[in-house]
Amino acid sequence: MTQAPTVSCAERVIDAYRRIAEADRPEIWITLRPETDVLTQARELDRRIAAGAELPLAGTLVAIKDNIDVAGLPTTAACPGYAYTPGSSAPAVQRLLDAGVLVLGKTNLDQFATGLVGTRSPYGPVRNALRPEKISGGSSSGSAVAVALGIADIALGTDTAGSGRVPAALNGIVGIKPTLGLVPTTGVIPAARSYDAVTVFARTLTDAQRALAVMIGPDESDPLSRSWPDDVRLSAPDHPRVAIPRDEDLTPLTSQARAAFGTAVKRLEAAGAEATVIDVSPLLQAARLLYDGALVAERYAGVGEFIARDPSAADPTVAAIILAAAELPAHALAADQERLDVYKALAHRLLSGYDALLLPTTTEHPDIAAVRADPVTINSRLGTYTNFVNLLDLAAVAVPAGGADGSPFGVSVITRAFEDQPALDIAARLTGEQDPTPLPDTGVDLAVFGAHLRGQPLSHQLTDTGARYAGEVTTTAAYRLTALATDPAKPGLVRVGPGTGGPITGERWTLSPAALGRFLAALPAPMSLGRIELAEGTWVLGFQCDPYTASTGTDITHHGDWRAYLATSGS
Repeated sequence: MTQAPTVSCAERVIDAYRRIAEADRPEIWITLRPETDVLTQARELDRRIAAGAELPLAGTLVAIKDNIDVAGLPTTAACPGYAYTPGSSAPAVQRLLDAGVLVLGKTNLDQFATGLVGTRSPYGPVRNALRPEKISGGSSSGSAVAVALGIADIALGTDTAGSGRVPAALNGIVGIKPTLGLVPTTGVIPAARSYDAVTVFARTLTDAQRALAVMIGPDESDPLSRSWPDDVRLSAPDHPRVAIPRDEDLTPLTSQARAAFGTAVKRLEAAGAEATVIDVSPLLQAARLLYDGALVAERYAGVGEFIARDPSAADPTVAAIILAAAELPAHALAADQERLDVYKALAHRLLSGYDALLLPTTTEHPDIAAVRADPVTINSRLGTYTNFVNLLDLAAVAVPAGGADGSPFGVSVITRAFEDQPALDIAARLTGEQDPTPLPDTGVDLAVFGAHLRGQPLSHQLTDTGARYAGEVTTTAAYRLTALATDPAKPGLVRVGPGTGGPITGERWTLSPAALGRFLAALPAPMSLGRIELAEGTWVLGFQCDPYTASTGTDITHHGDWRAYLATSGS
């Protein structure tokens, strides 16, 4: 998604509209902006870039699911009678616009985001990007296909039951469903307000992550928006423990799909993960609460009154699902909310000790004709492995994992709330990507020079907190390093003044504010935390030693590196 200097934003827009014409997939779009309008904005972006404007997503082409507001473009939720034109964009969209993206248009969806099939729309079913006779998956159907066909760089979807993940799996792309509330849902037509999330599709994990990072942040107009906690984990460990389902939990899959899932597990293991089989049936049982229980009342709260006034204005299947919720008594909703609390506690215990859960993203890839013949049962099966995620306040990253039965096959890395970055790290082991920048922007950098270096005895104190390795650092020549008589062995770094020491090599780690506080509280004498001057001209927080204790140790400054000293001393 980084803009190549030889390709202007305007040229990228011209190329995108050429691909739109070649693809000949009108069902992707509910509102496609005129090329001339987007070109005008692109040329303005090119002028701003030439003038030195900092736009991290400059020229990125974006498609927006048509239940998310974009100022000046109709929002329909795939129901023409519901349409309105907002005067302002949803915060998620506005943040992308401020970063330099170009919106191509609004995409088709399962009406009112009710469905996982991509066929419940008066604008027509969205055909799969690779196999047009099959479904694209929904409800974020148009967004996923726009990305899969190479028209848009990224696309926004929404996800209540799996709509940001199932279409990703069926079209062979990436879908990130963040922790609920991290991306505000202001300006999004609610499906089930308590469990809705704005999601990102992209062809690479890196592109999706960069866009998501721009969109995250609380919004005062969204009472459900959330901020990163102070103890957020910024990285998966080098050898993550990943839970996987039992064979009996995979019975909905074909033999080819099971084999593809097994291959994904083996790939994670080859990348250093430890896979452990657990019983995920409680999670699959919790998933049924979303549609088979009283929680569906949230769907009526969102758009039920509109549909009740004119049921003929809605897709028959969508209308039946939403209107049925009007008959649910309040005590049934309260009872199911209590059941959900029990499932949340159970999920916490089930996943305790694991860094992630790996599951197939969906069960099958049906033909459009099959879904038309049986619109409810097939839709329900597609959500087998996705419906519980938002109900239980979990995060998920869906990535391609080969193919099965002639179609793309995908898996999802699922983690506890706010462990989005560990999920991305583990997913990257499947895609072969790596982005060194952590998703949360709340981390604090810490420089270490001895026993906390990678491979040293105390490095686990960093990795156990979810700290993230951020590369090597070197001090100015104003420091000396001494070997201290401690157990385990460690050096002391002390500032002695310009030109009287030497450059010392260490490592930079990024960790959460809470983790830093725990380090400071538990730091044994003679160590302390203070500002350290780096050769690059910046200062970073790091481990230091008091001058008196340092003077009692063996001066090893000439080695320039603790590990170099250990190698020569035979330690």
